[in-house]
Amino acid sequence: MKFYTLIITLLISSLTYSQDDTKAKSILDAMAKKFQAYKGMVIEFSLTMENAQEEIKETAKGKAWVSGKQYKIDLMGVETYFDGTTQWSYMKDAEEVNVTTPDPKDNNSFDPSKLFSTYTEGYKIRYIQEVFENTRALHIIDLLPIDVKGSEFNRIRIKVDKDKNIIYQMIRFGKDGNDYTITITKITEDSSLVPAMFKYDPKQHPGVEIIDLRD
Repeated sequence: MKFYTLIITLLISSLTYSQDDTKAKSILDAMAKKFQAYKGMVIEFSLTMENAQEEIKETAKGKAWVSGKQYKIDLMGVETYFDGTTQWSYMKDAEEVNVTTPDPKDNNSFDPSKLFSTYTEGYKIRYIQEVFENTRALHIIDLLPIDVKGSEFNRIRIKVDKDKNIIYQMIRFGKDGNDYTITITKITEDSSLVPAMFKYDPKQHPGVEIIDLRD
């Protein structure tokens, strides 16, 4: 699941913005500035995959540790480590680790280090409306991929908590009918994260097979 192996790149196009687009950019800029000041953070979230046609709905809870471009994700029995260059995906049940080098241009995958930032190109941005949901005032913003044919999804909907100035929820509407929703339940600043925690340590997992898929 590519969407699992990242957290969403918030990109906006370099096109001239309409009034609503400018409002959306201002909201995202303010949110990014807030979290870019963090030396590290811990994000607790839930991930839901839903396919209405197939009557499928599955939800899992996850946790991510982020420091700069480095991250670790624990979700659905898989621990994913990324030190800024190399990614290790440790599948606990299979006792197997896949080693890869992620493509930084791959917007179809999920990169938590980009959750609040790096929105420079790739999407058209649209401010939709302000709504109240679950006692929250939310800004609704849509990101529409410029490369429609090359994208695996039609749009990303972002819900920003107006009062806390943080992402509350993101929904990716897939062309295959699979919609993925990430709901943020808690974000905590943590300056104690060290580089070693973003690398897979084989000494901590004796007997686990390592499969190197790098070119």
